[in-house]
Amino acid sequence: MEIVNVIFFLYLTLLLFIGFVSKNFNQTQEDYLLAGRSLNPWVTAFSERASGESAWLLLALPGAAIIYGLVESWTVLGIILGIISSWNLIAKKLREETEKYNALTIPQYLHLRFNDSSNLILLFSSFIISFFFLFYVSAQFYASGKIFESLFGLKPLYGISLGAFITILYTLMGGFYAVAWTDFIQGILMLGTLVILPIIGFLGYIKSGVEINNLFEIANETFKNNNSSFFSGKVGFSAFAAALGGLSWGLGYLGQPHLVIRYMAIRNSNEISIAKKIAILWAVPGIFGAFFIGVLSMHYFGVDYFLTTDPEKAMPLLAMEILHPIIAGLFISGAVAAMMSTADSQLLVAASALTQDFYVQYLGKKIKQHLLIRLTRLIIMILGFIAYLIALLSLFNQKKIFGVVSYAWSGLGSSFGPALVMTLWYKKTTRYGIISGLIVGFITTIVWSNFKFLNSFLSERFISFVFAFLAIYIVSNFKNDEN
Repeated sequence: MEIVNVIFFLYLTLLLFIGFVSKNFNQTQEDYLLAGRSLNPWVTAFSERASGESAWLLLALPGAAIIYGLVESWTVLGIILGIISSWNLIAKKLREETEKYNALTIPQYLHLRFNDSSNLILLFSSFIISFFFLFYVSAQFYASGKIFESLFGLKPLYGISLGAFITILYTLMGGFYAVAWTDFIQGILMLGTLVILPIIGFLGYIKSGVEINNLFEIANETFKNNNSSFFSGKVGFSAFAAALGGLSWGLGYLGQPHLVIRYMAIRNSNEISIAKKIAILWAVPGIFGAFFIGVLSMHYFGVDYFLTTDPEKAMPLLAMEILHPIIAGLFISGAVAAMMSTADSQLLVAASALTQDFYVQYLGKKIKQHLLIRLTRLIIMILGFIAYLIALLSLFNQKKIFGVVSYAWSGLGSSFGPALVMTLWYKKTTRYGIISGLIVGFITTIVWSNFKFLNSFLSERFISFVFAFLAIYIVSNFKNDEN
């Protein structure tokens, strides 16, 4: 265990070093928010993947596979399809469009694209991003508490505090340069964790002669969730809704602000095709690997073990069980990498929404570049502290990472996904349509997710996206910008 701790400490030191070095590259707000649009395809792809999958992929998805079983295979498929769709529908067009309008953020692009003199797009976008990212970042901090507890035996409170402190610190220092390059390293570690750990675990599993079906049958009796069924034992429309709930995770990839800014930061739109192939080759084995980490953990520890142990700790527990301490230390660092790579991006995007979009654009304040960077850093600290408090509240209420991420994912994906798809691909889209889509996506997510009978009928991730999409289409055709 001491070797694991040393590896982990060295890894965190490397992150802070990158943040310190990157500080010298931030001369303008474009540098701080988009790394001067200078990222190469490899950094772009690995950064997008590391930021996109967060700690929920290494902790929450394996835990969900344990608790709910084969129905989560629809989530795996939905994620992969969503990643492919985002790179094909959004990436290249958004890179070209945002450079054309010299936009540094998604709200700023939508504002300039539709010449929104009312500034309502900026206002609503800034609020939506800040609101949902507070929950999303809090989920990453909450995840750090689980990882540090598994690794060091630290109380979750101390783990949450340490994870929040390190993430906020290097984000403050390095901006998007630090975020992108640390994400590149973290993406490599995460992929290793999601591929090598399941392979080694599977080799040991084969020797045992146990069948996977038997594991899910045992889980049926333990968790009472029909774990061995791809539809949770449901039939008819209920079975369709169960599958759709997992597939709907893919819709969110079309509008996550902390992911699509990677497309904006690549140095040349012609390199998008290279980055796309890298990202997809990362995603397919990575997503499937996360699911099988949960399955293999049931074999190595027994299903009953997770009645008293949090299933979302399966990955670090499995790594320490079957790997050499040095490799386990690297892979558990990969879990922290997942948490930090998402939290840093989200803090940066949320801060940019309040400074670049709200303060400078909406309020019309003139401010020098170096002072604007300072203001952005101040906002990062404030938002990070609020997210930290929400993480402590989640700890107190014993919430699952999966649920918190689903809520934020739905809100952001349904608010901005339809807006970006329609703006980039439907010429009749209007300012009024975009405003209505933002509002409908935001409100539907909040209402739908807080009424269990609605959410059990259809996932808020699906219904909020569809409602927002329809709102943009209907309003754009009913009321054009000249009305």
